[in-house]
Amino acid sequence: MTVTTTRLGQAAGIATAVAGAIFIAVQINHPAMDLASVSTTDWVVRNGAKTLMSALALAGLTGLYLRQRSRVGLVGLAGWLVLSAGYLLMFATTFLAAFALPSAAEVAPGWTSDVVAAAFGGTANGDIGALSAVFAVTGICYVLGGLLVGLTTFRARILARWAAVLLAVGNASTLALAVLPASFNRPMAVPTGIALIGLGVSLWRDQRREATGAIPTTTAAAPTAQLSVR
Repeated sequence: MTVTTTRLGQAAGIATAVAGAIFIAVQINHPAMDLASVSTTDWVVRNGAKTLMSALALAGLTGLYLRQRSRVGLVGLAGWLVLSAGYLLMFATTFLAAFALPSAAEVAPGWTSDVVAAAFGGTANGDIGALSAVFAVTGICYVLGGLLVGLTTFRARILARWAAVLLAVGNASTLALAVLPASFNRPMAVPTGIALIGLGVSLWRDQRREATGAIPTTTAAAPTAQLSVR
């Protein structure tokens, strides 16, 4: 099979949609985030799935950006970089949660409890090094990057605009978790998951049409001078 840019674009669309589906699935019947949960199989499976989701989202976001790069300008590039950084940090922290914290819980339960608390907006009683800063930066990148990617995708008018709006609103709305009860944590992740599925399917369909010659390429859609002010 010949690997073409459209096939890569379709693969990126599939990756984005699968990432969104995983993001929703791991929220269902999610156990309490405490020390007792860390040593369970459920914890390892869910965080392993989140690690896979983060990797797929990174690949998918790259495909989304490349499809729209001539229409989203520097703001779109900034959004892609920031949101990608957020998913990269998420990949690192969920990998740590899945494959290191269960062992750490046996030898350093206090430290593990502090890490889990800090990861979900609580306060660590002890020293967990730079992890508190990593969790904070991940949250900032998630909110700001999602907002920028959503808005620039909406303005580009290439992929599903409803999904772009949902991504922007879904990611930005997580700021409210600072004042809402912990029970809102899981439901508020669902809009972002749906948005990723919508954008992924939209990208896959777009690339499928391009492969059959049904639509022109984006690079020929408008002069550079016009694109620079979008």
